[in-house]
Amino acid sequence: MRAAIMRNKQLVVDDLPTPEPGPGEVLVKTLACGICGSDLHTLKHAEKLVEMSRRSGGVFDMDLSRDIVMGHEFCAEIVDYGPNTQKTLKVGTRICSMPVLIRPTGVQTVGYSNDNPGGYAEYMRLTEGLLLEVPNGLSTEHAALTEPMAVGLHAVEKARLEKDDVPLVIGCGPVGLAVIASLRLKGVRPIVAADFSARRRELAVAVGADMVVNPTEKSPYQSWREAAVWQDQARAPQLPPWFTGPALRPAVIFECVGVPGVIDQIMAAAPQGTRIVVVGVCMEKDSIQPMLGINKELNMQFVLGYSREEFTAMLRHIADGLIPAEPLITGNYTRSRKRRHNLFHNFAKGYGDETTAS
Repeated sequence: MRAAIMRNKQLVVDDLPTPEPGPGEVLVKTLACGICGSDLHTLKHAEKLVEMSRRSGGVFDMDLSRDIVMGHEFCAEIVDYGPNTQKTLKVGTRICSMPVLIRPTGVQTVGYSNDNPGGYAEYMRLTEGLLLEVPNGLSTEHAALTEPMAVGLHAVEKARLEKDDVPLVIGCGPVGLAVIASLRLKGVRPIVAADFSARRRELAVAVGADMVVNPTEKSPYQSWREAAVWQDQARAPQLPPWFTGPALRPAVIFECVGVPGVIDQIMAAAPQGTRIVVVGVCMEKDSIQPMLGINKELNMQFVLGYSREEFTAMLRHIADGLIPAEPLITGNYTRSRKRRHNLFHNFAKGYGDETTAS
């Protein structure tokens, strides 16, 4: 089979053996696969990903001297079944799945693995029990958004939101957009979002942001304060005598950038008692000033991935039209030679974090 392979820190297109499904597994053909920002990070920082995974007991334990086929945001088609399978879904059925294999020896990743190729290959093997049939009428490209959008849903669930909270989303790349869409889904308003890119600010509005900010023109935190003023001051908590200005609703800030220094900046600017949810993936060393968090009694939550229930729910939300999927697909690259060249050229340059390959 043909595959885009991470080999010696480069992406190459080459032939690999088609994987064989084991007991309880299914062979599927990739129909569409998104390019995740984590794949871009891995291409550049693979050693750090493996080191941190080993230190934290994670599952990304790869041998970087061997081939790796990434790709975990996919929609695929059932081709064949391995032994000891129920065969509930017919061959040819379009499916989505969490990118893992559940085996007697434990959970193995699909895409960040030497042995389990991901969606940048023509074929993958998946665990039968994790397959979700794509509902009738939902396009393949929109179904492939299930995985990245589930990341945003998980982050919002981990934020432990309450009815009076006002969220601020820092960074409107794919992760930030997934968070904004999930906040809108839960009815948490107003949603304030900030990004330097005009295009990303447009997308933030398209998926549900109420107020977008260009940080070069105005502080996102000042914009948040303007949006967070209690309209009914009778409901506002009593302020200490030294506090000046109007009472503000509680703040929840989502860090969706993943660049060193951003967490510290958020801590310095965050209001008292803010809950900070770190969704952006930073693979480099970073530093914070703990006294900022101590003085303000900040609460910080790091998040990763999603639960099986959240993944399943997100596919249903997209199929029901509750998530505005169309604006999230900003590029589509096919298997033609010229288009495939453009895809991997852009991938290597880091432009592909909002695209879908098919």
